[in-house]
Amino acid sequence: MTEDLAAPFEGMSTAFRDGKTEVLAGLIRERTRSPIRRLLVVGCGSGVEAAILAKELGAQVVGVDMCSSFDLAAAAAVDLRRGDATCLDFANESFDFVFSYHALEHIPAYSKALAEMARVLSKGGAYCVGTPNRLRLFGYLGSKDATWRDKIAWNLADWKARLFGRFRNEYGAHAGFSSGELKASLARVFDQNEGITLPYYRRVYQGYEVWVSLLGKLGLGRFLFPSVYFMGRK
Repeated sequence: MTEDLAAPFEGMSTAFRDGKTEVLAGLIRERTRSPIRRLLVVGCGSGVEAAILAKELGAQVVGVDMCSSFDLAAAAAVDLRRGDATCLDFANESFDFVFSYHALEHIPAYSKALAEMARVLSKGGAYCVGTPNRLRLFGYLGSKDATWRDKIAWNLADWKARLFGRFRNEYGAHAGFSSGELKASLARVFDQNEGITLPYYRRVYQGYEVWVSLLGKLGLGRFLFPSVYFMGRK
C-alpha cells in the first residue's frame, strides 16, 4: 500500500475488521493477476466493507449506495457516495475491479445494475459478486447484529414464502439467487465467470475445512451454503 493510501488507516488497525470480507479480499488478491488501482463497491452499505477492501488490497476505493448513512470513519478513509446501481455516475472503464456483496437481491432491475458494472469496468478488469443462496435451507446464522429470536423468525418467514411460492426477490423476500441463476446473469455481461463459493467457505470455516469440502463434493453445499460467490473478468 502506498503512503497516500495508507494514511487514512493509520491508528485504525482494529477499526476496519471483518473476517468474511477479509477472506474475500484474500481470494481477490490471489486470483487477480495485476494490482488493483481503482475499485468500485456497488451497494456499499455503511462503507466499512469498502474501507476494509481498501486496507486489504491497497486500492483507491469508491463506494456507492442508495442510502447515505455512512460510517464516519469509513467515509474518512474511502470515497463514499449516494448513487443508483442501475445508473452509475462514472465514465466507461473507470475501474479495474468491481465488487458487489449482498446488493443485487435488493435491486429490482438487477440485470441493468450488472450491465452498469460491466460498463464502468475496464477491458480485462475483474469483478467479485456475492448474494444470498436462494436454495439455502437456512440463512442469517452468521448475522452478527441479530438475536437468535430474529434469526428463527427470519427463517420461518422465508419458509412461509417458499410454501406460497413467493420466495423471490421480486416479492420482497431476501431470497438472492441460486448459483446457476447468478452465473447465468453474470455471463450475459462478463466474459469469464468462476464460482468461488466453496473456496470462500473453506477459508471462513478453516476448522471444519474437511467437512465443508465434503459438502461441496457431495453437492450438498447447493442447499447448505447460505450464499453464493463468483469472480471473473470482462
